[in-house]
Amino acid sequence: MRTFNQGAQGAAPAPGANGGGGGGLQGRQTQGTIAPIPIAIPVFLGPDPKLSTAISDVISEDLERSALFRPLDRASFLDQVRNINAAPRFPDWRAIRADALVVGSVQQASDGRVVAEFRLWDVSTGRQLAGQRFATSSRNWRRVGHIIADQVYEKLTGEKGYFDTRVVFIDETGPKDRRVKRLAIMDQDGENVRLLSKGNELVLTPRFSPTSQEITYMSYGGEHPRVLLMNLETGKREVVGDFPGMTFAPRFSPDGQRIVMSLQSGGNSAIYEMDLRSRQRRKLTAGTSIDTSPSYSPDGRQIVFETDREGTQEIYVMNSDGSNPHRISFGDGRYSTPVWSPRGDYIAFTKQLSGRFLIGVMRPDGSGERILTEGFHNEGPTWAPNGRVLMFFRESPGEKGGPRIFSIDLTGYNERQVHTPSFASDPAWSPLLN
Repeated sequence: MRTFNQGAQGAAPAPGANGGGGGGLQGRQTQGTIAPIPIAIPVFLGPDPKLSTAISDVISEDLERSALFRPLDRASFLDQVRNINAAPRFPDWRAIRADALVVGSVQQASDGRVVAEFRLWDVSTGRQLAGQRFATSSRNWRRVGHIIADQVYEKLTGEKGYFDTRVVFIDETGPKDRRVKRLAIMDQDGENVRLLSKGNELVLTPRFSPTSQEITYMSYGGEHPRVLLMNLETGKREVVGDFPGMTFAPRFSPDGQRIVMSLQSGGNSAIYEMDLRSRQRRKLTAGTSIDTSPSYSPDGRQIVFETDREGTQEIYVMNSDGSNPHRISFGDGRYSTPVWSPRGDYIAFTKQLSGRFLIGVMRPDGSGERILTEGFHNEGPTWAPNGRVLMFFRESPGEKGGPRIFSIDLTGYNERQVHTPSFASDPAWSPLLN
């Protein structure tokens, strides 16, 4: 058994756990609809029913939100789990049409830590697909549920999970013409919201590092925008530099050692790369166009960006040294805010067309363009670390309207609002916690 804390995840196989996956139970997210896997998640065993129920509910809610699983009503269960180390009565679970079963237990250790254990079973074959044990401080109990949900998701879909992650965003309060914008962070399901700034300066467009719990963001504390680097575990802030004319915060390179950004000079803007250790900058684009919103490919060899060099906003891809810039967007409308998927297979974008704001994806060569959602004002797509789900924010109209964060998967059929205490914008998804 190993221990994890807010910044680290630990897991050891439980006795008898089978590390193999799949068996007869495999589902995969595709471009079309998919029949969700019926899964039974009884309340975990343990001396504290409230805690056991809460952790079981986190697992169930994570899996249900993915739209790839259909947690069954616990009132329909025929078998009452009394010992997670004993084989379940599979005929009882088949009778309620469960394809998969998750059982577990939650205990409180003498030092106050929460100790949780789970088993994942393929009901049709009677095969155990996974089993692990975790220990954590009591304040991190929700992470146990997220990590177990990730394990179930991966074993039954063949894709990495994304539930044990966080999202940094801009918390917005107050009247529409006097909004107070504060940096905030939450779990991917909208829980555990924590403010990271006090609201005495305007903050915009936070971006997560792909390798650590660090973010960059823009701050308007003075006359010009300033880019800051924040360590989310320690709260330490570091000034990257003052950048007049900047409109979006920089994005990290895949190794977390460099950032790429757009800087304005006169009426034009160009793409620059900065080494975070030396603070040396190099210019990647030149000319009279407005080049902005750069984002690295996951291998760091290419950069996608937005430019008006052909008269309207289009998406271009170039090598990371600035060579071979070429257009990949050819549809109607104006394209903006491109961001490369962590898997490398898609680029997400915002598109304005006939007064509508669309969120879509295309392949890196521009083929396969597909619109996932549209609304009054959609903006700012950000990828889950498994590259299969996006978050974005949507502005609602009217004097009392404001931005809210939504998630949607690559099928375009599973759009959900991520509920936050107040208005919220500019989400940026973390890598998996570790």
